[in-house]
Amino acid sequence: MPGTVLLLAAAPAGKGCLVDAASVLPVLAAVAPPVLSGTDTANVVELADPLEPQAVLTRLRAAAVAPGPLTVFVTGQLQLDRRQHLPHLALARTTPPTVRYTGFPWHWIREELRLRAPGSTTLLLDLHADTETWEWLRAHPLDSGRNNAVYGRIAPPPNRRTVAAPAYMKAVATLLRSGHRPPLDQLHQQALARISPEGGMGIDIVLTAQSGTQLPPQGPAPASPPQFAGSAAPVEAVPVGAVSAEVSERAQAVPQPPERPLPSPVPEPTLILLPAPPQGPAQIPAPGPALGPAPSPAPSPAPGAPPIPAHSPAQGSARTPAQSPAQSPSQGPARRPAPVDPHAAIAAAVEGGRHGEAEALAAHFEQVALRALGPASEEALHWIEVRADLAMLAGDAVRSCRTWLTVASARLSAGQAADTPAVEAAVDRAHHQWGQIDDAALVRELGSLLAELRSRVPGRRRGALENVHQRLRQLQVSG
Repeated sequence: MPGTVLLLAAAPAGKGCLVDAASVLPVLAAVAPPVLSGTDTANVVELADPLEPQAVLTRLRAAAVAPGPLTVFVTGQLQLDRRQHLPHLALARTTPPTVRYTGFPWHWIREELRLRAPGSTTLLLDLHADTETWEWLRAHPLDSGRNNAVYGRIAPPPNRRTVAAPAYMKAVATLLRSGHRPPLDQLHQQALARISPEGGMGIDIVLTAQSGTQLPPQGPAPASPPQFAGSAAPVEAVPVGAVSAEVSERAQAVPQPPERPLPSPVPEPTLILLPAPPQGPAQIPAPGPALGPAPSPAPSPAPGAPPIPAHSPAQGSARTPAQSPAQSPSQGPARRPAPVDPHAAIAAAVEGGRHGEAEALAAHFEQVALRALGPASEEALHWIEVRADLAMLAGDAVRSCRTWLTVASARLSAGQAADTPAVEAAVDRAHHQWGQIDDAALVRELGSLLAELRSRVPGRRRGALENVHQRLRQLQVSG
């Protein structure tokens, strides 16, 4: 199966630029596509200094739904928005006051790749951070998705009036130009070994996180990896899916910072990928992806919960008829199977066109969360958001719009601010689905509800409320 490669290099124009990101693209472009992807054939998409976040989102979204392995090379700089202090990839027009509107939110990467099969997605990152973002990153791991293999580094800000070079990504590209693609962990270590002797590197945050259930080895680490002298020290074990941030001194060893739990700066609702929307005069661009997976694993099914398909992960802990409640001494204590993410079963059902089965699974876990944690819990809201996206994927814009409106209202009623990413995403997605509805009566009905919400949650794009009023006026004129 052919692979897909996305080459993204972005940095602000002018004095805010910390790294010459685009300079690595000619080196990467000289690598044969199959070597970049690790497949027999591959499609390569290149984005050099994009201007708009939506342009990046469209390309990422198209790459995310492509079958086969996906490899994403990202070179650029990270900045925090001033309102919510969330990391963004700075684009050509990004300035510190406009990061929220002109930068590409990093959590969009995580969400667009959320439904890809574990082990099918790799991110290679060479990022620089400004001073504020650097301090934030030393306390907060950069979450790039729990199913994705992530390799790379984040470098501190360069000296004043200095534009840094993307040394790590250039080393990766140079190694690949040989025509040989070693295993990615070896490629990563070789690239680190090449850049480690450079002067003025300072302290880098080295990113190494593999998808699946395998954790890096624990315990004391050797002074250097057995095969590649000069590379960074091995990474400590971290929860699967969180990017481990290991701070290594290039000149001399420094103490590791204390381990911190993975932060949750904002509520994390949904997971489903959205296709690129058609543009039209009565529509607004599709919203950015909503935030990540449910904050905690789905609870065990409550007594009396509706049955779910046999292949669903929730069935893994059920006792089979042949099992006995008691175990003999020779058998030892019974072991519970490790919990399995139910989103994989839902994703498989969607990919197989079994939309009813996917909806039943999501509805089941929603009811489990409602009984266990209540209607205002993040778990319950998460599964409602999953159902909203499943309705969209099934082509039911009316049901999807209604469900997103319900989510937005529930979050606002729970006291979440109107500019919370989860609230904005819910209203934006409801707006987008409303634009897909053709039935005039339903457009009027849902449009009045949407207009009320838009007056409270204007979102990041100007003119969203006026867009609703304009379409409703057109319906009045046409009768």
